[in-house]
Amino acid sequence: MSEKALVAMSGGVDSSVAAALMCQSEYDCIGVTMKLHSESVPEREGSCCTLADTEDARSVSYKLGMKYYVFNFTDDFESTVIERFINAYENGETPNPCIDCNRFMKFEKLYDRAKILGCDKVATGHYARIEYDEKSKRYLLKKSKNEAKDQTYVLYFLSQEQLKHTVFPLGSFESKEDVRRVAEQYGFINASKKDSQDICFVPDGDYASFIERHTGKTFKKGNFVNLSGEVLGEHKGIIHYTVGQRKGLGIALGEPAYVREINANNNEVVLCKNEELFTKELVAKDFNWIAFDAPQDEIRAAAKPRYRAKEAPCTAKVLENGNVKIAFDTPQRAVTKGQAVVLYDGDTVIGGGTICEVLNYC
Repeated sequence: MSEKALVAMSGGVDSSVAAALMCQSEYDCIGVTMKLHSESVPEREGSCCTLADTEDARSVSYKLGMKYYVFNFTDDFESTVIERFINAYENGETPNPCIDCNRFMKFEKLYDRAKILGCDKVATGHYARIEYDEKSKRYLLKKSKNEAKDQTYVLYFLSQEQLKHTVFPLGSFESKEDVRRVAEQYGFINASKKDSQDICFVPDGDYASFIERHTGKTFKKGNFVNLSGEVLGEHKGIIHYTVGQRKGLGIALGEPAYVREINANNNEVVLCKNEELFTKELVAKDFNWIAFDAPQDEIRAAAKPRYRAKEAPCTAKVLENGNVKIAFDTPQRAVTKGQAVVLYDGDTVIGGGTICEVLNYC
Protein backbone atom coordinates (compact mmCIF):
# COMPACT_ATOMS: atom_id res chain seq x y z
CA MET A 1 0.00 0.00 0.00
CA SER A 2 1.11 3.59 -0.69
CA GLU A 3 2.38 5.70 2.16
CA LYS A 4 -0.05 8.37 3.29
CA ALA A 5 1.03 11.99 3.21
CA LEU A 6 -0.58 15.13 4.56
CA VAL A 7 0.14 18.13 2.31
CA ALA A 8 -0.04 21.63 3.80
CA MET A 9 -1.99 23.70 1.27
CA SER A 10 -1.72 27.48 1.54
CA GLY A 11 -3.47 28.18 -1.76
CA GLY A 12 -0.22 29.37 -3.35
CA VAL A 13 1.58 27.88 -6.32
CA ASP A 14 4.41 26.37 -4.22
CA SER A 15 2.24 24.17 -2.01
CA SER A 16 0.10 23.26 -5.03
CA VAL A 17 3.08 21.97 -6.99
CA ALA A 18 4.36 20.20 -3.87
CA ALA A 19 1.01 18.40 -3.70
CA ALA A 20 1.18 17.46 -7.37
CA LEU A 21 4.68 16.02 -6.98
CA MET A 22 3.64 14.02 -3.92
CA CYS A 23 0.70 12.53 -5.83
CA GLN A 24 3.00 11.84 -8.76
CA SER A 25 5.31 9.97 -6.36
CA GLU A 26 2.37 7.68 -5.61
CA TYR A 27 1.72 8.88 -2.08
CA ASP A 28 -1.86 8.66 -0.90
CA CYS A 29 -2.28 12.39 -0.24
CA ILE A 30 -4.61 14.48 1.88
CA GLY A 31 -4.68 18.25 1.33
CA VAL A 32 -5.05 20.44 4.42
CA THR A 33 -5.44 24.17 4.91
CA MET A 34 -5.09 25.70 8.36
CA LYS A 35 -7.67 28.32 9.38
CA LEU A 36 -5.66 30.64 11.59
CA HIS A 37 -7.88 33.69 11.99
CA SER A 38 -11.26 34.14 13.62
CA GLU A 39 -11.91 36.98 11.18
CA SER A 40 -11.33 36.85 7.44
CA VAL A 41 -8.12 38.46 6.20
CA PRO A 42 -8.63 41.35 3.74
CA GLU A 43 -8.08 40.38 0.11
CA ARG A 44 -5.00 42.28 -1.07
CA GLU A 45 -1.95 41.59 -3.17
CA GLY A 46 0.84 40.05 -1.14
CA SER A 47 -1.36 38.76 1.70
CA CYS A 48 -1.97 35.13 2.59
CA CYS A 49 -4.49 33.05 4.56
CA THR A 50 -7.45 34.70 2.79
CA LEU A 51 -10.74 33.07 1.82
CA ALA A 52 -9.57 33.13 -1.81
CA ASP A 53 -6.44 31.21 -0.80
CA THR A 54 -8.58 28.51 0.78
CA GLU A 55 -10.68 28.21 -2.36
CA ASP A 56 -7.54 27.95 -4.51
CA ALA A 57 -6.23 25.17 -2.26
CA ARG A 58 -9.56 23.36 -2.48
CA SER A 59 -9.56 23.68 -6.28
CA VAL A 60 -6.07 22.20 -6.60
CA SER A 61 -6.85 19.37 -4.18
CA TYR A 62 -9.96 18.36 -6.10
CA LYS A 63 -8.08 18.59 -9.41
CA LEU A 64 -5.50 16.15 -8.02
CA GLY A 65 -8.16 13.87 -6.62
CA MET A 66 -7.07 14.40 -3.02
CA LYS A 67 -9.26 14.51 0.02
CA TYR A 68 -9.26 18.04 1.38
CA TYR A 69 -9.85 19.43 4.86
CA VAL A 70 -9.74 22.82 6.57
CA PHE A 71 -8.58 22.62 10.19
CA ASN A 72 -9.48 25.38 12.62
CA PHE A 73 -6.37 26.37 14.57
CA THR A 74 -7.41 29.92 15.47
CA ASP A 75 -6.99 29.49 19.24
CA ASP A 76 -3.57 27.88 18.85
CA PHE A 77 -2.45 30.58 16.43
CA GLU A 78 -3.53 33.28 18.87
CA SER A 79 -1.56 31.80 21.77
CA THR A 80 1.57 30.57 20.00
CA VAL A 81 2.05 33.19 17.28
CA ILE A 82 0.12 36.41 17.85
CA GLU A 83 0.64 36.61 21.63
CA ARG A 84 4.35 35.84 21.24
CA PHE A 85 4.59 38.52 18.54
CA ILE A 86 2.96 41.13 20.79
CA ASN A 87 4.98 40.14 23.85
CA ALA A 88 8.23 40.50 21.91
CA TYR A 89 7.39 44.04 20.77
CA GLU A 90 6.32 45.00 24.30
CA ASN A 91 9.75 43.88 25.52
CA GLY A 92 11.72 45.82 22.92
CA GLU A 93 12.39 42.89 20.60
CA THR A 94 11.63 42.38 16.92
CA PRO A 95 10.14 38.92 16.38
CA ASN A 96 9.80 36.78 13.27
CA PRO A 97 6.24 35.39 13.49
CA CYS A 98 6.70 33.29 10.34
CA ILE A 99 9.19 31.15 12.28
CA ASP A 100 6.71 30.69 15.13
CA CYS A 101 3.95 29.84 12.66
CA ASN A 102 6.09 27.19 11.01
CA ARG A 103 7.31 25.85 14.32
CA PHE A 104 4.12 25.70 16.35
CA MET A 105 1.50 25.37 13.62
CA LYS A 106 2.83 23.52 10.54
CA PHE A 107 5.38 21.36 12.31
CA GLU A 108 3.55 20.79 15.59
CA LYS A 109 -0.23 21.08 15.32
CA LEU A 110 -0.34 19.85 11.75
CA TYR A 111 1.96 16.96 12.63
CA ASP A 112 -0.43 15.94 15.40
CA ARG A 113 -3.30 15.88 12.89
CA ALA A 114 -1.17 13.91 10.44
CA LYS A 115 -0.69 11.19 13.04
CA ILE A 116 -4.42 11.07 13.76
CA LEU A 117 -5.09 10.65 10.04
CA GLY A 118 -2.50 7.87 9.79
CA CYS A 119 -0.07 9.87 7.63
CA ASP A 120 3.61 8.94 7.73
CA LYS A 121 4.78 12.11 5.96
CA VAL A 122 3.98 15.81 6.00
CA ALA A 123 4.81 17.71 2.81
CA THR A 124 5.05 21.49 2.42
CA GLY A 125 6.02 23.93 -0.31
CA HIS A 126 9.13 25.18 1.49
CA TYR A 127 12.31 25.65 -0.52
CA ALA A 128 14.68 23.36 1.38
CA ARG A 129 16.05 19.81 1.20
CA ILE A 130 16.41 16.92 3.65
CA GLU A 131 19.11 14.29 3.40
CA TYR A 132 19.97 11.34 5.61
CA ASP A 133 23.66 11.08 6.47
CA GLU A 134 24.73 7.46 6.93
CA LYS A 135 27.94 8.43 8.70
CA SER A 136 26.35 10.50 11.45
CA LYS A 137 23.01 8.65 11.36
CA ARG A 138 21.26 12.03 11.31
CA TYR A 139 18.82 13.80 9.05
CA LEU A 140 20.32 16.98 7.65
CA LEU A 141 18.51 20.17 6.65
CA LYS A 142 20.10 21.57 3.51
CA LYS A 143 19.59 24.66 1.39
CA SER A 144 17.32 24.63 -1.62
CA LYS A 145 18.91 24.34 -5.05
CA ASN A 146 17.27 27.70 -5.66
CA GLU A 147 19.26 29.76 -3.15
CA ALA A 148 17.31 32.92 -3.97
CA LYS A 149 14.19 31.25 -2.53
CA ASP A 150 15.90 29.20 0.19
CA GLN A 151 13.82 29.01 3.39
CA THR A 152 16.09 27.03 5.71
CA TYR A 153 16.44 30.13 7.91
CA VAL A 154 12.81 29.75 9.06
CA LEU A 155 13.17 25.96 9.56
CA TYR A 156 16.18 25.81 11.90
CA PHE A 157 14.03 24.46 14.76
CA LEU A 158 13.21 21.12 13.10
CA SER A 159 13.96 18.05 15.20
CA GLN A 160 15.35 14.77 13.93
CA GLU A 161 11.91 13.19 14.30
CA GLN A 162 10.27 15.98 12.30
CA LEU A 163 12.92 15.84 9.58
CA LYS A 164 12.40 12.06 9.32
CA HIS A 165 8.71 12.55 8.51
CA THR A 166 8.94 15.70 6.35
CA VAL A 167 9.15 16.05 2.58
CA PHE A 168 10.11 19.24 0.75
CA PRO A 169 9.33 18.44 -2.93
CA LEU A 170 10.48 21.86 -4.20
CA GLY A 171 14.00 21.66 -2.79
CA SER A 172 15.53 20.42 -6.04
CA PHE A 173 13.98 23.13 -8.25
CA GLU A 174 16.52 25.68 -9.43
CA SER A 175 14.07 28.47 -10.27
CA LYS A 176 10.55 29.66 -9.41
CA GLU A 177 9.79 29.71 -13.12
CA ASP A 178 10.28 25.93 -13.21
CA VAL A 179 7.74 25.57 -10.40
CA ARG A 180 5.21 27.74 -12.24
CA ARG A 181 5.68 25.68 -15.41
CA VAL A 182 4.69 22.54 -13.51
CA ALA A 183 1.60 24.34 -12.18
CA GLU A 184 0.69 25.38 -15.73
CA GLN A 185 1.10 21.81 -16.98
CA TYR A 186 -1.43 20.68 -14.37
CA GLY A 187 -3.76 23.55 -15.23
CA PHE A 188 -3.80 24.92 -11.69
CA ILE A 189 -5.87 28.04 -11.15
CA ASN A 190 -3.05 29.67 -9.17
CA ALA A 191 -0.16 28.98 -11.59
CA SER A 192 0.59 32.70 -12.03
CA LYS A 193 -0.39 33.77 -8.51
CA LYS A 194 2.07 36.15 -6.85
CA ASP A 195 3.99 35.12 -3.74
CA SER A 196 2.68 36.25 -0.36
CA GLN A 197 4.93 38.77 1.37
CA ASP A 198 3.03 40.26 4.29
CA ILE A 199 2.60 38.90 7.80
CA CYS A 200 -0.84 37.35 7.43
CA PHE A 201 -2.40 38.95 10.51
CA VAL A 202 -0.93 42.39 9.73
CA PRO A 203 -1.64 42.69 5.97
CA ASP A 204 -1.18 46.48 5.95
CA GLY A 205 2.26 46.21 7.60
CA ASP A 206 1.35 48.56 10.47
CA TYR A 207 2.51 46.40 13.39
CA ALA A 208 2.03 49.06 16.07
CA SER A 209 -1.58 49.78 15.14
CA PHE A 210 -2.32 46.05 15.08
CA ILE A 211 -0.86 45.61 18.58
CA GLU A 212 -2.86 48.55 19.94
CA ARG A 213 -6.10 47.29 18.37
CA HIS A 214 -5.52 43.71 19.47
CA THR A 215 -4.55 44.48 23.06
CA GLY A 216 -6.66 47.57 23.64
CA LYS A 217 -3.59 49.14 25.25
CA THR A 218 -2.17 52.60 24.84
CA PHE A 219 1.62 52.55 24.92
CA LYS A 220 3.26 55.39 26.80
CA LYS A 221 5.49 57.93 25.18
CA GLY A 222 9.09 58.04 26.36
CA ASN A 223 12.51 59.47 25.64
CA PHE A 224 14.82 59.19 22.70
CA VAL A 225 18.34 59.16 24.17
CA ASN A 226 21.84 59.00 22.72
CA LEU A 227 24.56 56.54 23.74
CA SER A 228 25.49 58.81 26.67
CA GLY A 229 21.92 58.82 27.99
CA GLU A 230 21.27 62.43 26.95
CA VAL A 231 17.60 63.05 26.15
CA LEU A 232 17.10 63.96 22.47
CA GLY A 233 13.35 64.10 22.23
CA GLU A 234 10.15 62.14 22.75
CA HIS A 235 9.11 58.85 21.10
CA LYS A 236 5.51 57.71 20.64
CA GLY A 237 5.81 54.26 22.28
CA ILE A 238 8.46 51.53 21.92
CA ILE A 239 6.27 49.25 19.79
CA HIS A 240 6.68 51.73 16.91
CA TYR A 241 10.42 51.07 16.54
CA THR A 242 12.94 48.40 15.64
CA VAL A 243 16.73 48.24 15.60
CA GLY A 244 18.28 49.83 12.52
CA GLN A 245 15.23 52.00 11.80
CA ARG A 246 15.86 55.46 10.38
CA LYS A 247 12.61 56.58 8.76
CA GLY A 248 9.56 57.53 10.76
CA LEU A 249 11.40 58.47 13.96
CA GLY A 250 9.72 61.87 14.08
CA ILE A 251 12.81 63.64 15.36
CA ALA A 252 15.20 66.08 13.65
CA LEU A 253 18.80 66.04 14.89
CA GLY A 254 20.56 67.67 11.94
CA GLU A 255 22.11 64.34 10.91
CA PRO A 256 20.79 60.82 10.20
CA ALA A 257 19.87 58.90 13.35
CA TYR A 258 19.19 55.18 13.73
CA VAL A 259 17.65 53.03 16.44
CA ARG A 260 20.35 51.00 18.17
CA GLU A 261 18.50 49.69 21.20
CA ILE A 262 14.98 49.60 22.65
CA ASN A 263 15.00 49.61 26.44
CA ALA A 264 11.59 48.42 27.59
CA ASN A 265 12.45 48.71 31.29
CA ASN A 266 13.15 52.44 31.01
CA ASN A 267 10.78 53.03 28.07
CA GLU A 268 13.70 54.50 26.13
CA VAL A 269 14.76 54.27 22.49
CA VAL A 270 18.51 54.66 22.03
CA LEU A 271 19.63 56.45 18.86
CA CYS A 272 23.05 56.42 17.22
CA LYS A 273 24.96 57.10 14.01
CA ASN A 274 25.05 54.46 11.29
CA GLU A 275 28.62 53.44 12.08
CA GLU A 276 27.59 52.80 15.70
CA LEU A 277 25.10 50.09 14.68
CA PHE A 278 27.77 47.46 14.07
CA THR A 279 28.55 44.66 16.51
CA LYS A 280 30.81 41.62 16.58
CA GLU A 281 29.08 39.35 19.08
CA LEU A 282 25.66 38.05 20.03
CA VAL A 283 24.14 35.40 22.29
CA ALA A 284 21.30 33.13 21.16
CA LYS A 285 18.92 31.15 23.36
CA ASP A 286 16.72 28.09 22.69
CA PHE A 287 19.35 26.80 20.30
CA ASN A 288 18.46 23.75 18.19
CA TRP A 289 21.37 21.68 16.86
CA ILE A 290 20.59 19.70 13.70
CA ALA A 291 23.83 18.56 12.05
CA PHE A 292 25.27 17.28 15.35
CA ASP A 293 24.76 17.48 19.09
CA ALA A 294 25.81 20.63 20.94
CA PRO A 295 29.63 20.76 20.58
CA GLN A 296 31.88 21.00 23.62
CA ASP A 297 34.48 23.06 21.79
CA GLU A 298 34.25 26.23 19.77
CA ILE A 299 33.34 25.67 16.12
CA ARG A 300 33.73 27.61 12.89
CA ALA A 301 30.62 28.35 10.84
CA ALA A 302 28.82 30.96 8.78
CA ALA A 303 26.00 32.78 10.55
CA LYS A 304 22.88 34.48 9.22
CA PRO A 305 21.52 36.94 11.85
CA ARG A 306 18.38 37.87 9.89
CA TYR A 307 16.39 36.43 7.00
CA ARG A 308 17.78 38.66 4.24
CA ALA A 309 21.32 38.86 5.64
CA LYS A 310 24.33 37.39 3.92
CA GLU A 311 26.07 34.61 5.80
CA ALA A 312 29.09 35.86 7.72
CA PRO A 313 32.08 33.79 8.95
CA CYS A 314 32.08 33.34 12.71
CA THR A 315 32.97 31.17 15.68
CA ALA A 316 30.29 29.69 17.91
CA LYS A 317 30.63 28.40 21.45
CA VAL A 318 28.06 26.80 23.75
CA LEU A 319 27.88 28.54 27.14
CA GLU A 320 27.28 26.80 30.47
CA ASN A 321 23.56 27.65 30.41
CA GLY A 322 23.13 26.15 26.94
CA ASN A 323 22.98 29.48 25.14
CA VAL A 324 25.34 29.98 22.20
CA LYS A 325 27.77 32.88 21.85
CA ILE A 326 28.58 33.82 18.27
CA ALA A 327 31.56 36.03 17.40
CA PHE A 328 31.74 37.37 13.84
CA ASP A 329 34.99 37.83 11.96
CA THR A 330 33.72 41.20 10.72
CA PRO A 331 31.16 43.49 12.43
CA GLN A 332 27.50 43.03 11.51
CA ARG A 333 24.96 45.84 11.18
CA ALA A 334 21.77 46.16 13.24
CA VAL A 335 21.80 42.78 14.96
CA THR A 336 18.39 42.59 16.62
CA LYS A 337 17.07 40.83 19.71
CA GLY A 338 14.12 38.58 18.90
CA GLN A 339 15.37 37.64 15.45
CA ALA A 340 16.80 34.20 14.67
CA VAL A 341 20.45 33.48 13.99
CA VAL A 342 21.18 30.37 11.94
CA LEU A 343 24.54 28.63 11.52
CA TYR A 344 25.59 27.02 8.24
CA ASP A 345 28.36 24.77 7.00
CA GLY A 346 28.18 25.24 3.24
CA ASP A 347 24.64 24.28 2.26
CA THR A 348 23.98 22.40 5.52
CA VAL A 349 22.15 23.96 8.47
CA ILE A 350 24.12 23.37 11.67
CA GLY A 351 21.41 24.82 13.90
CA GLY A 352 19.89 28.06 15.11
CA GLY A 353 18.32 29.99 17.96
CA THR A 354 16.80 33.31 19.01
CA ILE A 355 19.06 36.33 19.57
CA CYS A 356 18.72 37.40 23.21
CA GLU A 357 21.83 39.58 23.71
CA VAL A 358 23.86 41.89 21.50
CA LEU A 359 27.45 42.42 22.65
CA ASN A 360 30.67 44.20 21.74
CA TYR A 361 29.49 47.12 19.64
CA CYS A 362 32.21 48.67 17.51
